[in-house]
Amino acid sequence: MRIAVIEDNEALAHGIAFRLRDRGHSVDLLRDGAEADAFLAQEGADLVVLDLNLPGLDGIEVLRAMRRRGDGTPVILLTARSETAERVAGLDAGADDYLTKPFEMDELEARLRAMARRKNLDFTERDNLGPLVFDRTGRQILLDEQPLDIPRKEIATLECLLERRGRLVSKSQLINHVYGIGSDADDSAIEPHVSRLRKRLEPFGIRIKTARGLGYMLEIDAV
Repeated sequence: MRIAVIEDNEALAHGIAFRLRDRGHSVDLLRDGAEADAFLAQEGADLVVLDLNLPGLDGIEVLRAMRRRGDGTPVILLTARSETAERVAGLDAGADDYLTKPFEMDELEARLRAMARRKNLDFTERDNLGPLVFDRTGRQILLDEQPLDIPRKEIATLECLLERRGRLVSKSQLINHVYGIGSDADDSAIEPHVSRLRKRLEPFGIRIKTARGLGYMLEIDAV
């Protein structure tokens, strides 16, 4: 599951990201409303955790922009404001749920699971890749329940390709996932990770196709 966490409180944002990544999810952290709006328009996510109080654009504006362009991604709002009018405004703008700060991480997780169920999203911790299994929680690839020795950046590369299985993934999307949004790594930095990962996976019927100048796509043989 790919989850965008849009929160300008650095400690809280990292706390949420740590918890969700520990559960095996891919997390994109953004702290500015305008940056978040551009990211969601270009990259997208499976679920969005969205703070109302943001620099650039506030959370309501980000949410309205999503819905105007037809983006139905489930959104849970985070707010320090407990007034009914504020919550109603968020729900009317298209939010699926909200949490008032402070909150327990267990409750946030439960609400995200509930949203995923309503949208029929896959919230599982494992993905079958032919004879291999990708363990999201452990961030490792298993063969017969034994982990393969694969470097962390190659695991992150596969994670990004798997989140968009059957779709083209640009080099910039991979860079953002592997090195972090705002990294100064250039597009060529991802090429050796893709090349080595491709060689590891091909014997198992898992292919990384290259669309020259556009990006990569993950394909898995039917078992």
